[in-house]
Amino acid sequence: MLDESFTEFVRSSTASLTRTAWLLTGDHALAQDLVQNAYAKTLRAWDRVAGPGALAYARSAVVTGNVDRWRRTRGEVAVGLEFERPSPDRFEDRVADRDRVARMLATLTPTQRRVVVLRYHEDLSEAQTAEALGMTVGAVKSAAHRALAALRSHYPDAAGPARTHPEEGAQR
Repeated sequence: MLDESFTEFVRSSTASLTRTAWLLTGDHALAQDLVQNAYAKTLRAWDRVAGPGALAYARSAVVTGNVDRWRRTRGEVAVGLEFERPSPDRFEDRVADRDRVARMLATLTPTQRRVVVLRYHEDLSEAQTAEALGMTVGAVKSAAHRALAALRSHYPDAAGPARTHPEEGAQR
């Protein structure tokens, strides 16, 4: 019999994990497959990861699954992914915003996209993002910086002004 705590975990995390997977892939069916596979891995490790660490484990499984998928199909994936438009709802502005975000993410490299999704959508710290992606904190900072610079150059009206370090304007 399936552990009730795992069933509750699936109920409470499906929406979040599916959004993350969709932002990583741009494809609803692929996102659902990634989440399903992540749940299978999480269930196998449930005795070890049950509790507060379960979401991080499942999120990491989604990201790793996407990396594995990308590596297997690297030669077959177009550089500019065509993100499918979310199903329309009565909040047309929200749909347009989601579509624009997806198109913006499609302009990034796969690594930059993963960093941006985990850092800014999932609100993970640099250290948590580095751990989830198997990168150093410095590599996460660098990828985030390059990604935000790319987004600012492609979408200057959406990114807002570039942040400067407080000491950059100070005389030495």
